[in-house]
Amino acid sequence: MVERPNQAVAPRVWEVGALCRAIADALEARFNPVAVRGEITGFSRASSGHCYFSVKDATGQLRCAMFRRAASLLDFSPRDGELVEVRGRLGVYEARGDLQFIVESMQRAGQGALFEQFLRLKAQLDAEGLFDTARKRPLPLQPRGIGVVTSTGAAALHDVVTALRRRVPHIPVVLAPAQVQGAAAPASLVAALSKLYLLAQAGQAPEADLSQNPPIDVILLVRGGGSIEDLWAFNDEQLARTIVQSPVPLVCGVGHETDFTIADFCADLRAPTPTAAAELVAQPRDVWLGALGLLAARISDGVQRQLDARHQRLDQAAARLGRPSGLVAREQMQLARLAQRMRHGVLLKLQRLAQSQQALTAHLPQALQRSVAQQSDRLGRAALRLELLDPRLVLQRGYALLTDADGHAVTSVRQARPGDALRATLADGAVDVTVTQPRLL
Repeated sequence: MVERPNQAVAPRVWEVGALCRAIADALEARFNPVAVRGEITGFSRASSGHCYFSVKDATGQLRCAMFRRAASLLDFSPRDGELVEVRGRLGVYEARGDLQFIVESMQRAGQGALFEQFLRLKAQLDAEGLFDTARKRPLPLQPRGIGVVTSTGAAALHDVVTALRRRVPHIPVVLAPAQVQGAAAPASLVAALSKLYLLAQAGQAPEADLSQNPPIDVILLVRGGGSIEDLWAFNDEQLARTIVQSPVPLVCGVGHETDFTIADFCADLRAPTPTAAAELVAQPRDVWLGALGLLAARISDGVQRQLDARHQRLDQAAARLGRPSGLVAREQMQLARLAQRMRHGVLLKLQRLAQSQQALTAHLPQALQRSVAQQSDRLGRAALRLELLDPRLVLQRGYALLTDADGHAVTSVRQARPGDALRATLADGAVDVTVTQPRLL
């Protein structure tokens, strides 16, 4: 019996690295160089300057790396959702065994479908005024409570809670959990925000019972980074309109610093990351404690200065009260000075009076003679004037003084009536007359 050889050939056993290199060589020989058209997703730029992202279309996705030299030649800033054409070489990243496209150049090829949708909605809401800076409100310096909307399983929640506990452990935080990714995420985010709005409005009412729920003065809407698809829930129109209806300032911290969503433009303030959003609404407690300490020190210094001044005045008063003999001595000296001045004044007055008396003694006779002569002369002139006024002198010239029965002088015809008895006084006597007919001149 003849044995036939085994026709099944055992496969070659490869070393992993060798197989990866063989595949890379095959790709190099078969495809490179190659150009690919697709939509950017998951774009990130490392601190080294290298860029990492993927290009995709409806049926596939390809990991890409663009090293610093090639990235420095770009004339635009790549963003998720942009449609681009990339040129480079296919290869295998042996450390992970991944297919990788090393991009040597990139240019825009148009806008991706999601990015175009994003731009259309952004333009529409901007035209309606939802992005106006005039409606943006400042954040409260010391919120009484902070509302947070995010997923309970997200790293963003851990980052926010850690930052708030570190900076403001005394401020209560109210979590409204929501889905942050997927088709149901927009409605879930709207529902969570609506719950916080009700709590915020209730806390602002004058009759609010703050013992039941802490008042909410600011709201954080946060999520970690991801591709444009991962963050798409935050580009929802209904969510945008819900954000602008917030009764309190709202901070949006979605994705990384390079990520922008419609929610960012609608919020009162955009934060580059969830942690930054928490820090914006939470001034460190140490800052406020330091400010309070400074104020307390100033108040203490002011009070101490006042106390020192009062103590000094008290010491001065006590010193004066403690030595009454000194006061008595000073008053006695003052009285002595006043008595001395009084004695001096009296002596001076007496001297002047004595001098006056001597002058009067020497000139009194002559002064009296002059005074008598002056008074005699004045008396003579007065007698002459009285004599000239004597009515008898007038009567001697033929005039008469007419009086009525009561002795009152009659000076007008109107005072006399027919039959009135009058008396006419002449120079040497009087004549009784009776009025017959008064006549006016």
